[in-house]
Amino acid sequence: MTALPDVTIAPLSAATWPALAALFEAGGDPRWCFCQFWRKPGLNWTNTTQAENRADLEAQLADPLPPGLVAMRGDEAVGWVAVAPRDGYPRLTRSRTIPQLPGGDVWSITCLVVRRTARRAGLASSMVAAATAFALEHGAAIVEGYPVATQGSRLSAASVYTGTLSMFARVGFTEAAPTTSHPAPGRSRVVVRRSR
Repeated sequence: MTALPDVTIAPLSAATWPALAALFEAGGDPRWCFCQFWRKPGLNWTNTTQAENRADLEAQLADPLPPGLVAMRGDEAVGWVAVAPRDGYPRLTRSRTIPQLPGGDVWSITCLVVRRTARRAGLASSMVAAATAFALEHGAAIVEGYPVATQGSRLSAASVYTGTLSMFARVGFTEAAPTTSHPAPGRSRVVVRRSR
């Protein structure tokens, strides 16, 4: 169920891959990143190309679990949320700005993309809820996110690709720890958690 009645959210599959690739190629950070930033630490990220990132995300379809969920309106992808076990994100596990909180079977929601035409309708919160349900169904004891505490300010999509604190709070996440990650001047990410 989503805030948009004509949208379905489901795990990424070979059938929905072309639509997701088209969403990412439409522009902005996803066009280059293809949701690989948290998966590639240091020089692995610096030396990568758009084509390599695209190929890497597509190759993750062969993994036992998909790398995330895609929101579809008919044949068009209107949203994406990355969710996986935290240890599948090397940049996150090595982060000096986002603390590693204790706990076993921790999954992370690391990235959200919403097509411009689907924004400001609650889709992002619906995707966070769907990703949380997916993680819990697949063995997560704790689901984490790293949203930006916007304090009511509107920030660019590039600054809030990890989500906003309010969208996570709407689906039952609570603040667990501050970070020293600052995606925009005067704004920080926070670690939020939701348990089984």
